[in-house]
Amino acid sequence: VQLQASGGGLVQAGGSLRLSCAASGFSLDFYAINWFRQAPGKEREGISCISSSSTNRQYLDSVKGRFTISRDNARNTVYLQMNNLKPEDTAVYYCAVPPLVGRDDCAITGHVDFWGQGTLVTVSS
Repeated sequence: VQLQASGGGLVQAGGSLRLSCAASGFSLDFYAINWFRQAPGKEREGISCISSSSTNRQYLDSVKGRFTISRDNARNTVYLQMNNLKPEDTAVYYCAVPPLVGRDDCAITGHVDFWGQGTLVTVSS
C-alpha cells in the first residue's frame, strides 16, 4: 500500500506545476484525498481536498483561484494543478488519505489515516 506524490520541482514565480498522487496496492475510488504542504520552519497545513465523487473540492484561502484539485479514478491518481505560483508556496507537498467519509464529503483539516511521500516545490522570486 503506497501513495506517491510527484511533479514537484523548481519554478519561477508566476509559473505552474502539476502534482500527481498515485496510489498502489489499494483503490482510491472510495476515499476523499487531501493535499497538505509543509514549508521550512512551519507546521504542515492542509491546502485542498476532493471527495470520492469529485463533487466537493475545497481549498485553503491562500491557494483558492490558483490551485485546482482533480482525480482520475481509472488511473488511481489525484492531481493538484498549481498556477501563478508564489515564493510562499515553497514547501514539501504531501497527499494523504483521511478516514472514510461520505462520497460527497471532504475537509482540508482533520485526521489522516495514511500519508504519502512528499514532493518538493520550490518557487523562486
